[in-house]
Amino acid sequence: MYYPFLYISLELPKLIVNKAIENDDGGPPFDFYIFGFDIQSGLEQITFLVVLSVLYLGAVFINGGFKYYINVYKGRMGERLLRLLRYQLYNRILRFPLPQFRKVSQGELIPIITAEVEPLGGFIGTAFADPLFFGGQLVIIITFIVFQDPVLGVAAISLYPAQVYLIPRLQRKVNALAKARVLNVRRLSDHISESVSGIIEVHSHNASQYELAKFASRLARIYDIRHELFRRKFFIKFLNNFIDKLTPFFFFSIGGYLVIQGELTFGALVAVLAAYRELAAPWKELLSWYQQKEDIRIKYQQIVEQFDPPNITKPELILEAPPKIPHLQGDIVANVSLFDENGVFNLKDTSLSIPLNQHVAVLGNVESGKSELAMLLARLIKPSHGKITIGGQDTALMPEAITGRRIAYAGPNGHLNSCSIHENLVYGLNHITKGTPVLDLHKTLNSSADVKTHSLGSPDCLCESDWIDYSAAGVAGREELHARILEVLKEVQLDREIYKIGLHEKINPIHQSDISDKMIIARKVLQERLSSNANLAKFVELFDKDLYNLNATVGENLLFGTPLNHQFKAEGAAEQECIRAVLDDHGLTDAFLEIGKKIAETMIELFSDLPPEHEFFQTYSFISSEQLPNFQQLVARIAGGNIIEEKDRVKLLSLPFQLAPARHRLGLITKELQAKILSARHALLNDMPAELAEGVSFFEEERFNPEVSIQENILFGKLVHGFAAGEEQIGNAITEIIDELDLRGAVISVGLGSQVGVGGALLSGAQRQKISIGRCIIKNPDLLILDGAIDTLEKKSQEEIIEKILLSRTGRGIIWVMNTPHRLDLFDHVVLMKNGSIVRQGSPDSMAKHVNAEGS
Repeated sequence: MYYPFLYISLELPKLIVNKAIENDDGGPPFDFYIFGFDIQSGLEQITFLVVLSVLYLGAVFINGGFKYYINVYKGRMGERLLRLLRYQLYNRILRFPLPQFRKVSQGELIPIITAEVEPLGGFIGTAFADPLFFGGQLVIIITFIVFQDPVLGVAAISLYPAQVYLIPRLQRKVNALAKARVLNVRRLSDHISESVSGIIEVHSHNASQYELAKFASRLARIYDIRHELFRRKFFIKFLNNFIDKLTPFFFFSIGGYLVIQGELTFGALVAVLAAYRELAAPWKELLSWYQQKEDIRIKYQQIVEQFDPPNITKPELILEAPPKIPHLQGDIVANVSLFDENGVFNLKDTSLSIPLNQHVAVLGNVESGKSELAMLLARLIKPSHGKITIGGQDTALMPEAITGRRIAYAGPNGHLNSCSIHENLVYGLNHITKGTPVLDLHKTLNSSADVKTHSLGSPDCLCESDWIDYSAAGVAGREELHARILEVLKEVQLDREIYKIGLHEKINPIHQSDISDKMIIARKVLQERLSSNANLAKFVELFDKDLYNLNATVGENLLFGTPLNHQFKAEGAAEQECIRAVLDDHGLTDAFLEIGKKIAETMIELFSDLPPEHEFFQTYSFISSEQLPNFQQLVARIAGGNIIEEKDRVKLLSLPFQLAPARHRLGLITKELQAKILSARHALLNDMPAELAEGVSFFEEERFNPEVSIQENILFGKLVHGFAAGEEQIGNAITEIIDELDLRGAVISVGLGSQVGVGGALLSGAQRQKISIGRCIIKNPDLLILDGAIDTLEKKSQEEIIEKILLSRTGRGIIWVMNTPHRLDLFDHVVLMKNGSIVRQGSPDSMAKHVNAEGS
């Protein structure tokens, strides 16, 4: 459809010049031949010229429309295939054998999937469309020129063979440089990733200068490569441009001669020149396509090399699940050897045969091979020789749908995902189940909202769906799962810690009204208890609308609430017109300015000689170390008698807002000022505009404050400063009330929603390990393998956890790899390893003397 319009757009300029402008035939009727048709018109010359011009414009518009459609289609196809390509690469990462991750880092893999494949996706659309589109254009334009004059046609294409010969040869070196550039950019990414991961080591070993030098060296190498790349690529471009300009030389000289001799019309020469201008564009596009294709080919080859390691897991073992997931039964039989990539053995001719339902302790030093044996049994790595069977079935041939659900492994460095504690705990329950919605690939292909996970016949699924397999946890739904999680938290001694986390979390009373309403009840119970227990009451100063709270800040006392945004926080509040008006009306402005000046002078006197990291900056958080010089200048200006500017007044007024008299003990908030602040509080509560009132969460006895934690909401006041045991005793009282009202589960559920940070960085190492173990237990595996998973805990906790887990899993298999023997009397079988081999095994009694002798 496109090419006829292209030909017409080339033919019409000739007709316009020869027929409409020069008018060789002497007048109407004007006729012309196109595609073998003799078209006559009785139009006047001017009208005829306008008609041909409009037809030319129409042809140009249609040609542009075709290009627009093709470009959009190419982009759409490229995005589709880019999505598929990224999915396939991620799929392959999941199938990598674990030793592969010792050779390739995330710093290399991430930019490949995110950045390097981007041009591949963009090129996929043009890979077929551009040669066809621009190649066709080239043929049509050359045909047109040949029809005008064969000699000019030959001249137009005479230099193409030279370009076809030279350019691929020049491109070879460019390809080699492009390959080197990709490899060096990957190394740069890897270096950045290593620096981020090991930033503690960089600073603790004073290696900043060394790392900067290494980074500069890599940048220099990339600079050299790119400079050479630019030099060669632009030389190719220069050569192309020069050859292109040679052809018009033939047209002007040969074409001009033919026009002078009358063997070629002037209009034909103009049309040929116009056609040649059109010819240059597709030829350049084809050359650009060739260079891009070569660049993409190099990148694709390198991606294939990176993502096709030997021993990659077969996709059907990971992606396909049998209709029914059978339980594992029978004996575990292992006859294996394991060598690393350098040929050094980690396990040598290791044989083990134990019933699946036994509790087995594996002991040995770090080089004994016990961890490698545990990972082999969990099918996380493959043996170099031999195999492991359970009930006679080779575990290497089992789909991950079976091993991943029936075997659980927790290692010494349990990794947590950057999500909530709850999501990490139920991570092992996320399976495609009968109720999981299944989508059709082709129906979702055009939808940007759907996530396609199709590959090699596996079904497509939405990540937004509920993937939790409740039956795997032995429960019927969410409520039972929550109860099961509470049991597991107790089993791994994490329930108290999650409870404390929950107490210090904030909740949204709109979305979690069931919990916030219960906390209001707990608040009332606490207040009753405080009113009847003077010893307890002395630790808390409750909020009262008619009383000044000495343990709260001046800002909290004035607002009688918690700011929801910057509008009412310290400096922001000092800028608010309604606050400033209230301070003026109650004679507080001058007093606040004087207090602010005194605070600034005191802070300058105390902190001027302290280092920025000194703890006093945190304790007296009126002025940061960075702000101190500004306040020094401000105090000096005041001492010099200069007029205080508005911005300085705001700074000074903001300081008293942060002052808590009982905590800071500066003696600046007198009884008289407290009375004025109380009066100002009531004025604000009565007169504050509704739109501003939305920026404060007021202290109301019947209302949950979303800006403070659950514990602070129950307290509804401030802990009295100066009582060392106050926080503990009030905490115990709150815990008693929580238990009496049966709210511990609700608080824990809030704690479970707490985010763990990147890799669990917001939690302690022991908490991360306990979550890792809980994640394994909650899915009820047939075989639980714990490889040094509790070694970071203290001895007493280790023994308690061992006892609880062994007791709860009576009749189901456990393989517990230990660095130090604990409660071996509770195990059925003990295995002692040394130098990659099992040296002894037997009952705990029979192994006791050997364990002691080996010092394990």
